[in-house]
Amino acid sequence: MSAPRQRTAVVTGAARGIGQGIAERLAQDGLAVAIADLESMVENLEDVRRNIERAGGRATVVPTDVTVPQQVDALVRRAVDEFGQLDVFVANAGIARVASLLEMTTEELDELVQVNLYGVFNSYRSAAKQMIEQGSGGKIIGAASIAAHKGFEMLGGYSVTKWGVRGLTQVAAQEWADHGITVNAYCPGIVGTTMWDLIDEKMTEQSGEERGAALKRFSESISLGRVEEPRDVASFVSYLASRDSDYMTGQAVMIDGGVLFN
Repeated sequence: MSAPRQRTAVVTGAARGIGQGIAERLAQDGLAVAIADLESMVENLEDVRRNIERAGGRATVVPTDVTVPQQVDALVRRAVDEFGQLDVFVANAGIARVASLLEMTTEELDELVQVNLYGVFNSYRSAAKQMIEQGSGGKIIGAASIAAHKGFEMLGGYSVTKWGVRGLTQVAAQEWADHGITVNAYCPGIVGTTMWDLIDEKMTEQSGEERGAALKRFSESISLGRVEEPRDVASFVSYLASRDSDYMTGQAVMIDGGVLFN
């Protein structure tokens, strides 16, 4: 009897933080992983690739700007050419901007929409086209946020895009269910990454507080009493990418240590 085919995943925004944690966890789960991020992050991507390969996994680096549909299509083709098929696509790439609604410019809002919403749309659609062509279903997983369930002051533009991801995920799940494709999103809370370092920096500038005060204030709302780590998110994405989640679709699930409750 031949060995089962190795499954393949694509992870965008994989050069650091949550994306790196997801890529390394999926490789640990036995998937071959195409890791993508901006051209400027290639050195970081190569570090992630080496981490995966040192642990016995398989990975390839594909510089990609998720705001450009043709580049996302090329990312999918590269993953399929190298590893044989696309089974899981994690649309993790995203950015944050801190500004009040009165101060935010339309250019800043447009940048958030381009990356956080159009980037996820491009990723979902490219992945779905490939999975439909293969005829064997698949898992599409997107990066939302607790800000997809509750808008946060000073993060208005970010919240708008994450609510958009939540709606997009619900629609994609309905439209592609007949093809055996599940579509879900993960909603982290306060994660100890460079993104939250930026949020803290900008918020404390606005308030005149000392650096770290905003992060501390937000962290006090976490029921489990600690800031989230990338591995916490990666563990949940591992479930979404696995066959254990086959009957789950259209959900945007909070994995936040108990900040918000449905």
